[in-house]
Amino acid sequence: MAIFMQKSDKVKRYFLKLYRSSVHQPSFSYRQILLSGIGSFLGIASLVYLSLHTNYPLIAAPFGASAVLLYAVPESPLAQPRNVIGGNILGALTCIILVHLFGSAPWVQAASVAVAIKLMLLTKTLHPPGGAVALVGAMSHASWGFLFAPVLAGSIIILSCTYAFNNLVAKRTYPKHWI
Repeated sequence: MAIFMQKSDKVKRYFLKLYRSSVHQPSFSYRQILLSGIGSFLGIASLVYLSLHTNYPLIAAPFGASAVLLYAVPESPLAQPRNVIGGNILGALTCIILVHLFGSAPWVQAASVAVAIKLMLLTKTLHPPGGAVALVGAMSHASWGFLFAPVLAGSIIILSCTYAFNNLVAKRTYPKHWI
């Protein structure tokens, strides 16, 4: 009977964690909301425009997630240049290597994300869109070209746009650190 109660208590404690959070969602000023929208529009529009006019694939879905970090919370450690470039490159390298070694079976797609996360944590370059880069690359059988365009070139372009925009706006400074 005591064992049953212990398991029951563990289950109860597990589900109570859903309701006991003392952390509240941050609120954002209207100014910050407006600036985040304008900045992300300009950053993604730049990638799309350059991609269409240069015939290089410079845009990828994970850049949408990067834009959230870069323009909504530019002070976040996850939005710093080292993290953006390093995280996206590690995501691309991981998926390319695993796909070339093992094909793109579903387990390779999952392993690409898991290994990319581990590498980003080890190298202090955690950038959540880097996990998306790994997944997109594994799902699309990415070749070595994926590393350079869209991943590296796109990362550099969106970072350049972020740097220009956030430093033109009063009360915003980007980046907080380079390395």
